[in-house]
Amino acid sequence: MRRLGILLLLAPILLNFKPVDDAGYYKVTASTGDGVYSILRKYGLLNDCNLEHFYNINNIDPETYLVAGMEYMLPVYIYRYDGKSIETTLDIQDEEKARRIQSYNDFLKNQGLRRMTIESSRIMWVPFHELYCMAEKVTRKPELVNQTPKTKSSVADEAGPRVVAVSSRSMTVPLFGKEYAEVPIKSDALKRKVFFIVAGHGGPDIGCNTLKEGHRLCEDEYAYDVALRLSRLLMENGAKVEIIIEDPNDGIRDAELLEKDYDERCMGEKLPRNQKLRLQQRSDAVNKLYREYKAKGYTDQKMISIHVDSQNENNRQDVYFFHAPGSKAGSHLAFNMYKTFQQKYDYYQKGRGYRGSVRPYEYYVLVNTLPPAVLVELANIQNESDHKRILSPTNRQYLAQWLFEGIIKD
Repeated sequence: MRRLGILLLLAPILLNFKPVDDAGYYKVTASTGDGVYSILRKYGLLNDCNLEHFYNINNIDPETYLVAGMEYMLPVYIYRYDGKSIETTLDIQDEEKARRIQSYNDFLKNQGLRRMTIESSRIMWVPFHELYCMAEKVTRKPELVNQTPKTKSSVADEAGPRVVAVSSRSMTVPLFGKEYAEVPIKSDALKRKVFFIVAGHGGPDIGCNTLKEGHRLCEDEYAYDVALRLSRLLMENGAKVEIIIEDPNDGIRDAELLEKDYDERCMGEKLPRNQKLRLQQRSDAVNKLYREYKAKGYTDQKMISIHVDSQNENNRQDVYFFHAPGSKAGSHLAFNMYKTFQQKYDYYQKGRGYRGSVRPYEYYVLVNTLPPAVLVELANIQNESDHKRILSPTNRQYLAQWLFEGIIKD
């Protein structure tokens, strides 16, 4: 996770207040490698509304890179808490909104992004989208106070998925889309385990593709959908999940024909057009996070890279797996996934047989990343029968579920 220096906004604290339309935004300083998506994700603010407002308040173009060392305003306001309730502070009658704001502030404290609770500090953070992107807006403009954390070191950089905690047993992940954003925590089976989920291709590279009834089927779109579904299952069971390739507006999609786009990012950064640079970018992102988690004491980390293959249209290809040559942990994980699919096929399609495989191969992302890794090929995008496996959203969920079951066997 990228580290941000927290800046003084105004002083003295609790004395001078600004209305919403004035200079009440929280500010951060961008570090080398920071992007808009990574900053908003870190602060639990990554959605379309906040993203657009970030560009507006900072007067920058969406195609502009952030400059290390420069201050940027976040789409979150700092209010002086009235000591009574969130509703009275904001002059609203909306218990659900108040609970979301309370949960957001709890999330910030749990992540080490603020030092004290609302009640003890009399300071309340309110995301822009809660005021101006919801059905109900605030009816007046309460006074704002600008909070000054004591030092940069007081802001911990807690590793983990960039989410807003809704309760101790659920969280919100906007990247999954509106219908799937709420993630219930069903178990702690994968607690202290870290997974880097890397959907293949993306951005300027749509990957393998073919035409079906006039629609372009693109590898990156279907791989990404399965990657999100797998990530959600891992989170439901207590894992730390880093989604390396991300699309800000796709989410998990329950459609057969997924529209292509070119806006995927690598941890918030644009994907280079050069293939080797793209592979290096995502490998570097995994390795950076791996080292950070390792420094925090996480010893069980793995990477899963998800793809769709392209072969002769007559070749029906079952799901198959690759690991780095010589990687015992990668091989073990790949075989557990393979055996899970074999068992599922034996149960659901008796007599058909499963023709997947596990092979070592020197794919760039396998040999240039630090955690044990597996690359998964879901289907042959050219084969009509294989289309059923990836086009059906139900089948994509099964793919994610079976991958997940193979992982938890490891």
